Amino acid sequence: MTDPRPTVRLRPKVETRALRHGFPWVYADELVTDRRTKALAPGAFALLEDAERQPLGLVTVNPVSKIIARMMDPDPKAVIGPDWLAARLSRALALRERLYDAPFYRLVHAEADGLPGVVIDRFGATAVIQPNAAWAENHLDALAEALVSVTGVAAVVKNGTGRARGLEGLAEETVVLRGALEGPVPVPMNGAVYMADLLGGQKTGLFYDQRPNHAFVQGLARGARVLDVFSHVGGFALAALAGGAVHALAVDGSAPALVLAEQGAAAMGAAERFQTRRGDAFDAMAALAAEGARFDMVICDPPAFAPSKQALEAGLRAYERVARLAAGLVAPGGFLCLCSCSHAADLTRFRTASARGIGKAGRRSQIVFTGFAGPDHPVLPQLAESGYLKALVFRLAP
Repeated sequence: MTDPRPTVRLRPKVETRALRHGFPWVYADELVTDRRTKALAPGAFALLEDAERQPLGLVTVNPVSKIIARMMDPDPKAVIGPDWLAARLSRALALRERLYDAPFYRLVHAEADGLPGVVIDRFGATAVIQPNAAWAENHLDALAEALVSVTGVAAVVKNGTGRARGLEGLAEETVVLRGALEGPVPVPMNGAVYMADLLGGQKTGLFYDQRPNHAFVQGLARGARVLDVFSHVGGFALAALAGGAVHALAVDGSAPALVLAEQGAAAMGAAERFQTRRGDAFDAMAALAAEGARFDMVICDPPAFAPSKQALEAGLRAYERVARLAAGLVAPGGFLCLCSCSHAADLTRFRTASARGIGKAGRRSQIVFTGFAGPDHPVLPQLAESGYLKALVFRLAP
């Protein structure tokens, strides 16, 4: 019987080896984009063939995206339905249950977990889905049903915000798909307690990717005075308090985020050792320097200053400026942790910009730790170089 699904074909001379070995994407300039292909609805499934009409797998096509096709399954006969979705989710869940004792983690990390463009974070009995690809938007109800069936969560939230959705031509929307929510969700992590706003917070409400870097900083925190800049809901500051810091100051531009940070500190019995300051991070660091403030540990975890290649040079200058201002606030012999979540700024460029900023502050340093996202954020070997999160911990000379 002839397969009723449409067929899309690679252009002549496009190398197929990477696709056959697991590379997940086909770019717009690699695919024959005739009128039939351009007419496919965003998120449609199609059979992908090479220029010689040999099958490569089942893909989802979005003619409006630079990533015009995403590999769904190397088996061209695969059927994307409830059983297929449940199998992918079950495999992702098995990894996380081996990694963590409690159900607080990134459950699905897009292509690496076989669900292209889909991010799912789990917060106990609630899960938040980011459907950042058109196919996932089209099959959101089925995905939510499979998620409830596999994990047993009672509530499911769709977080339809972020730059990735715009690149796919998708509108922004955040809505509760299943169950109900009653305020922020407490999240235990590294001995700290974080309050995650799953409906109004940044991204899905909490950044699980920093868990191992929080843990390393926590190990240095006993007896320390800590400054956490771009703190969000308390990130590194609360981890440091859980590790025995005598005091932590969290700086962020969001008043709601700082309220959640204060609630987290109270929940873990550390409110008396915790303080917040709302304002622009650069202005706050300059003001602290003018006040003569010094800290045993300073952490800066800013938003992505270089989200694209076009923003790379400006982003690197911003990272350098962060390093320069922060280094001046570190007490002699103290530690400085600098983070980047920019895809466009690779580790070498970020490290160079950070070191340059520290040098311009008149400080000498040594790197004692290089960290990345945790194991609940797996990457495909073919995409390993694009790993977005980098964390560098410097010890500054006495």
